[in-house]
Amino acid sequence: MADDQFPGWHGTTIIGVKKGGEVVIAGDGQVSLGQTVIKGTARKVRRLSPGGCDVVCGFAGSTADAFTLLERLETKLEATPGQLARASVELAKDWRTDKYLQKLEAMLIVTDGTDMFVITGAGDVLEPEHNVAAIGSGGNFALAAARGMMDTDKDAEAVARDAMAIAADICVYTNGKLTVEKIGG
Repeated sequence: MADDQFPGWHGTTIIGVKKGGEVVIAGDGQVSLGQTVIKGTARKVRRLSPGGCDVVCGFAGSTADAFTLLERLETKLEATPGQLARASVELAKDWRTDKYLQKLEAMLIVTDGTDMFVITGAGDVLEPEHNVAAIGSGGNFALAAARGMMDTDKDAEAVARDAMAIAADICVYTNGKLTVEKIGG
């Protein structure tokens, strides 16, 4: 099948919410091929512990590509324990300049409970405004919903869960089967 005829993989909404001294990353489980749901329970949020320092990561995009990037991030964190910002920048630099890594199609949200970053293949390491970051098919829906809840009494996990529920109601490539990891607090 030619590339222009391939229906394309879709799926994943990942959100990171930092509130009240804790950070939550939540991701849905849907993977779709065209208009068909291939899997509804994929796990796209992971906890890494390189050098004994916990880091939570969520990814959107190609799973194999994301795992390659997570392995590289883990290596960077082992070389610079406890320095998530530095490891993230080093990963982004490699991703941008390495001919093999340039072809990888994924985005990451990473946090150590203090800092939270979105890392892209364009060489970006972005610290989100308003303490909310979202990526993937339903990312903009989840981002808007979470930002609307940040001034409420809800904690970070409740904001993330409720924002993902709203995204799942709107985006056909997002479902309500969540993986949630919390760090800090």
